[in-house]
Amino acid sequence: MAEDHDQTERTEDPTQKRLDDALKRGDVVKSQEVNTWFILAGATLVLVAFSGAMGKGLTISLGGLIANAHDIPVNNRALVGLMQKLGGEMLGSIAIPFLLLALAAIGGNMIQHRLVWSSEGLAPKLNRISPMAGLKRLFSKQALANFAKGITKLVVVGAVMIALLWPERDRFEGMAWTDPAAILGLTKSLSLKLLGAVVAILALVAAADYLFQYRQWYARQKMTLRELKEEFKQSEGDPAIKGKMKQVRQGKMRRRMIAAVPKATVIITNPTHYAIALQYERGMDAPVCLAKGVDDLALKIREIANKHSIPIVENPPLARALHATVDVDETIAPEHYKAVAEVIGFVMRLRRGASR
Repeated sequence: MAEDHDQTERTEDPTQKRLDDALKRGDVVKSQEVNTWFILAGATLVLVAFSGAMGKGLTISLGGLIANAHDIPVNNRALVGLMQKLGGEMLGSIAIPFLLLALAAIGGNMIQHRLVWSSEGLAPKLNRISPMAGLKRLFSKQALANFAKGITKLVVVGAVMIALLWPERDRFEGMAWTDPAAILGLTKSLSLKLLGAVVAILALVAAADYLFQYRQWYARQKMTLRELKEEFKQSEGDPAIKGKMKQVRQGKMRRRMIAAVPKATVIITNPTHYAIALQYERGMDAPVCLAKGVDDLALKIREIANKHSIPIVENPPLARALHATVDVDETIAPEHYKAVAEVIGFVMRLRRGASR
């Protein structure tokens, strides 16, 4: 129950430090279906590109052994030499295909995450032998997902195999009287069809499973508000973190100012470099600055003002003075009361004239 409660409190997206720490611990996104797909795709490539060369090499080696079996000495030294020779020839025939399969297995992991060297996963943990924890894992989302994947693969792959092999049932009956060389060709052709269909189906399964595993992993990395605050405290001295936090604050402030512009009474401009949005209503002690900005932000403020028919007054000295002395959500300084009152009075007269 405590763990479930903790999970409900993890509402914040993980920071980059949190994700880096997870990688160091070996906690990464990993889908076994992706690994399986890479191995099967590698096996299909090996069958297409190397089956002929492998078969030919093994045929020559073993054919020579069978043809000259009566001339082979049976003493210990001769048999050891023969086994070494045959082993070397067989390894030479299958070395490149097996290397490709090994690379496919490694590629299936590297495409999901970069290489990780961590011994934390090897450390003993009591929850691994706990019966309650085992039951919880047995009925977890991961276990249900694995069960669904297994059923899906069994049904779909079985249906594809039946669809491909059923039309060939008559040919299977005649294999008993068919030349072995022809049987090998048929076997290779059917194997390629089956592998091709299975690889295509498992590609979809692997993609869906990777997305599921990624969502599960990302949910595990989420943080509570307390963890987020503690991490910011620990990294407060980092200039990069400070810069990032400043950017976040500036972005929030910009969005808040843009959202407040439609409530403004007047926009005072420079006319192009500065823009200050002021709000004044009867009963207020003094006009309040809703938004201010220079260059691009000033242009955005003017665009919103035009869209909402808010008066724009060009007064460069007043615009520069207000931008330098008043902050957002604060009232203007007393020394600017008279100049701002004249501007607002002018706007009010315009509105009364337009309403007649």
